[in-house]
Amino acid sequence: MLIKNLKFIVISLLSLFMIPLSLHAENNKWNFLIIVVDDLGQMDISPNNPDTYYQTPNLQKLATQSVRFSQNYSASPVCSPARLALMTGKNPARLNATDWFRLEEGQGRSETYKWAKDIHHMPSEEVTLAEALKPAGYKSAFLGKWHLGHDEKYWPEHQGFDINIGGYWSGSPRGQNESKGSGYFAPYNNPRLADKNDGEYLTERLSSEAMNLLEGYSKSEDPFLMVLSFYTVHTPLNAPKETISKYDANNLKSIFTQEEQIWPTEEIRAVRQNQTHSTYAAMVEHMDLNIGRVLKQLEKTGLDDNTVVFFTSDNGGLSSAEGSPTSNLPFRGGKGWIYEGGIRVPFMVRWPNVGKTDYTNPAAVTGLDIFPTIMEIAGADKSNIDGNSLVSKIKGEIESTEQPLYWHYPHYSNQGGMPASAIRLGDYKLIQRLEDGRHHLYDLSKDPDELHDLANEMPEKVEQLRSMLFSWYKEVDAEFLREKDGNTPWEPEL
Repeated sequence: MLIKNLKFIVISLLSLFMIPLSLHAENNKWNFLIIVVDDLGQMDISPNNPDTYYQTPNLQKLATQSVRFSQNYSASPVCSPARLALMTGKNPARLNATDWFRLEEGQGRSETYKWAKDIHHMPSEEVTLAEALKPAGYKSAFLGKWHLGHDEKYWPEHQGFDINIGGYWSGSPRGQNESKGSGYFAPYNNPRLADKNDGEYLTERLSSEAMNLLEGYSKSEDPFLMVLSFYTVHTPLNAPKETISKYDANNLKSIFTQEEQIWPTEEIRAVRQNQTHSTYAAMVEHMDLNIGRVLKQLEKTGLDDNTVVFFTSDNGGLSSAEGSPTSNLPFRGGKGWIYEGGIRVPFMVRWPNVGKTDYTNPAAVTGLDIFPTIMEIAGADKSNIDGNSLVSKIKGEIESTEQPLYWHYPHYSNQGGMPASAIRLGDYKLIQRLEDGRHHLYDLSKDPDELHDLANEMPEKVEQLRSMLFSWYKEVDAEFLREKDGNTPWEPEL
């Protein structure tokens, strides 16, 4: 009860900071549509990669209407922390929520050392984007993957959203025949998504639900926030057979290479080097088709001129495990890794009549920045968060600023990723391995694939970034690996 009362007080205080909106028509507030794709890599869409194997014409069209951030990052190499960051504007390390959320707290891969202590839900006292906008009269809806807590009290409808369609504890579709890879087809076995037609495809269903809601919003004077969070392209990989067959007909050869072994295994850590997976390609195509449907519905209902559209992914593409369905080249690694392939993700913003169009901004930004950006556009308080508003960058007034970005992942990922932290400042990125404290330094402007370690060549730069990283550890009260079987891991002296 105390938590709920505190949360009510915080939300009520936010209303004191609301200011008149003058960015669009008089007495008309901006709507917000956030589209999040699960596990979609930076190089999986044509605006970022003209040579991609995947077909994304609707995203290509959206790019011509938007600002595309070519150096956008997830707040984490795995899903739940990144989604928490989007919802709260806070770095996951600050909330000690640094790995994907399991059914019970304290579960995690234990290898050379034990995983860091962490929580497996978004704390109820945290003010979400939906709650922050509520004092301004916003209606809100969440559709799709939530994955921010097992207990029902942590689900969207208890975190400020008026409507929840399909969001619950699971991080992947849980169809009744999931063992056969049919999690994307009804019956869905989802407590927040009623079954309609057996065999219906989940990506299409969520889009249809979004379109129905948009129709209703067009008849209301209230502004809205909609988060359309696709389960695709997360495993289990599946799509309509006719689309898969189209790509199967190409009969392309898949190429793999090896990545370092982080935890003991006799299997070679295979990393995909080319985009040839037919089922993954079909999933991307259906994702793009359905985003096109939703954007056309915005236009049809007359909401497109007054709705800011955000498009992004929660973490990098899956390239080193579970079938390794995509390639993130030239970026190293993928989901579960602190390398660029695991944290570099697509990001576009369409702000009608205000933001620049068909424009690429090279600034290094993160998913943390979506919350304060929306707060500034809505004229609301954006204090007590870690991200930075992108309003000036979207307008094209500021090209780039050299602000430090931080990541903390004290875990052994399912995809083989190492426990590590990182800081990026300007072109330089420092990675610190959390098993032994070793550093790697990369100049991303010259070495985006992170193959040339400059740590021995540039000790002064290492020390500068290491000092900043240590100060940040102390600020967020970061947790680290723990002793196992008498083996003591490295821990910073703060």
